[in-house]
Order: sequence, then structure tokens, then C-alpha cells
Amino acid sequence: MRQKITIAIDGFSSTGKSTIAKLLAKKYNYIYVDTGAMYRAVALFAKKKHFIGKDFFDVEKLIDSLDAISLQFRFNEKLGFAEMFLNDENVENEIRTLEISQLVSKVAAISEVRKKLVAEQQAMGKNGGIVMDGRDIGTVVFPYAELKIFMTASADKRALRRHKELVEKGDAVTYEEILHNVKERDRIDTTREDSPLIKADDAIEFDNSDLGIQEQFERICGLIDERIN
Repeated sequence: MRQKITIAIDGFSSTGKSTIAKLLAKKYNYIYVDTGAMYRAVALFAKKKHFIGKDFFDVEKLIDSLDAISLQFRFNEKLGFAEMFLNDENVENEIRTLEISQLVSKVAAISEVRKKLVAEQQAMGKNGGIVMDGRDIGTVVFPYAELKIFMTASADKRALRRHKELVEKGDAVTYEEILHNVKERDRIDTTREDSPLIKADDAIEFDNSDLGIQEQFERICGLIDERIN
């Protein structure tokens, strides 16, 4: 029987981490966890409770309300992946908007939020056989993961990808807005005090600025097969 390993995929926003992670989980029959969706769901909760907005953030009210947040991934057979549920409500579409993208890095910088979600993530992956993507998977959540990938790409390439994705969903957004959001998220993610986005010493850096999904997938599958065998 093949050994089930832990695969940690970290990297900057809009580098396609989730897309690749879903494909890998399907191929190897592993559990897939999108940690970004968890932080986005907390940001959505804070927004709905009027704890956070474009120009304000009541951190203490969010911290005091963390026990009222229940997060679950529920597999959707029609879509072929698990969707995010916040307090038993499907919020998969709501958390993918530009508005939530503009708030999520601020929420993810709060130590109490990270402590709560990291504990949940570690519990999900305690038995291996998991593909998890985020910002601190290889450094904090699973520092002993058998395979760590750190994905990066130029800001303009990432903004183009994200803009295309949102426009196809019908969102009225401009490329300039997306580029600004990408750069601002990079700044917050890499400079926050708690678990900043950094490449783990033993992670393999993977620049996909000029790589298609299939080529990325095949290269990473080769790395996984090496670890398993």
C-alpha cells in the first residue's frame, strides 16, 4: 500500500495554489483543505457583524466572537470539491469576492484568529493523506510535512489571472483594482508579526509565472511520487 504523506502548499495570493491542490487531492485520493477559505469565512463573518469594513476594524469584537464561528468543509459531488460553510450556511461564493479579498489579510493577521484556525487545520491533517494550501502550512501548521511547495509568480501575472476569474463570474472589477489588491495583500502577508508568509527552509520554490496548469501539475506529481516511493 502506498504511504500517505502530507503536502503543504504555501505562496502568494492568486498563484493558483488551490487549483493545483484540488487536482493533486483528486489524483492521489487525498483530503484537500483550502485554509484561505477559512480565513475568508472569518472575514465574511466580521463584515456581516459590522466589525470590519474598508476603513475600520474592531479587532476586539472579532476576538470576543470567535467562539461563535463554526467552519466546515462539505463535499459537493456535482462540483467535485468541498465548499465552505460558515455556521451551517454555504458561503463559498460570498467569500470569493474582491471585497472579502480586501479584508482577509487584515483578519488573518490577528493572532487569536490564527490560533483558532491553525488548531482546526492540524486536527484535519493529523493522519496524513492531506493536501493543504495557505500562507503558513509548511512553517506553522505542518512543519514536518513530507513535501512543501512554495508558489510564486509576478504580481502582474497574478492580477491578470484573478481579474479574468472575477470577470468570468460577472464581477465588475478593473485590472488596476486587482493589481493593487494583490500588492497590498503581499505587503500585509509578508510583514505581519504572527506567522508571516515566508518560504520554509526545506520548501521547493515554484515560480509559475509562465507555466500552465497541466505543466505545473505534472511537475508537482513527479515530486510527490519521489516522496511516496
